[in-house]
Amino acid sequence: MSRMLFNFQVILTLIIVLFTANVTSQLQVGFYKNSCRFAEFIVKDEVRKGFFRDRGVAAGLVRMHFHDCFVRGCDASVLLDSTPSNQAEKDSVANNPSLRGFEVIDNAKARLEAQCKGVVSCADILAFAARDSVELAGGIGYDVPAGRRDGRVSLASESLTNLPPPSFTVNQLTQRFANKGFTQEEMVTLSGAHTIGRSHCPSFSDRLYNFNGTNSQDPSLNSMYAAQLKRQCPQGSTDPNLVVPINPSSPNAMDSGYYVDILNKRGLFTSDQTLLTNPETARQVNQNAMTPLLWKNKFAAAMVKMGKVDVLTGSAGEIRANCRVVN
Repeated sequence: MSRMLFNFQVILTLIIVLFTANVTSQLQVGFYKNSCRFAEFIVKDEVRKGFFRDRGVAAGLVRMHFHDCFVRGCDASVLLDSTPSNQAEKDSVANNPSLRGFEVIDNAKARLEAQCKGVVSCADILAFAARDSVELAGGIGYDVPAGRRDGRVSLASESLTNLPPPSFTVNQLTQRFANKGFTQEEMVTLSGAHTIGRSHCPSFSDRLYNFNGTNSQDPSLNSMYAAQLKRQCPQGSTDPNLVVPINPSSPNAMDSGYYVDILNKRGLFTSDQTLLTNPETARQVNQNAMTPLLWKNKFAAAMVKMGKVDVLTGSAGEIRANCRVVN
């Protein structure tokens, strides 16, 4: 009897392993070639239109994909609206008011529903849009394996426990990325997304006016840069519209300027400048600053990997009709 039970357990284990492998293999390049052949073209067209209206939307969409994948995996949970009984991810302090580009996803989804009803997931739309944004901003394009399905749960509280805040040290960043399956080098590579985009003043103002609980300024910050930031973000200001470019020399270009800024003590966030405090991450910052094409290739590969974090495939989740609400 025990032998039969053992054999049954072995067979069950094999079935589970094979099922898991099959689920993973369902993410594939060209996933919609038969079911919705123009899916990626439609998404790219909407991203392009959004980009030419506001070049900053590229940074918004890249960041949105990152913030989606690090919370519950790449399941479009970041797109869900809050309800009277639940505060969704997009309304957590990590995402509101800083996330933008939702209208691009909405427009792409509306067109796709009109052409291929119930076929293309919001999670895949977001993954395609992030790739298109990288390319439009001057980065290297890459193939996006698709087949993700959409999650049904979105909790604001999970954003704070999964997303790395701008105050993190290099060790904290390394651990937070390791939790999602990334190496320290991939963490440094993906941090380069800060070469595009903007930040609201509260994300870094403690480095200007209240460093370590005193009235001093962070000594790792270039003094001339700090003076410029103080003019842009006056102490005590409550204006929610005050924003500054993260990489002021080329805020809309996917280039290695972010790493050059860090070397010149012009990393905007603590989590940027901290990359120089570790010998290995400092070496990578130098390498990326000197070889921008190498960084662009590494960034493309890391984005593909990020798009595979804890995905729902097969019959898991759903294909939302509207990216803002569950079916």
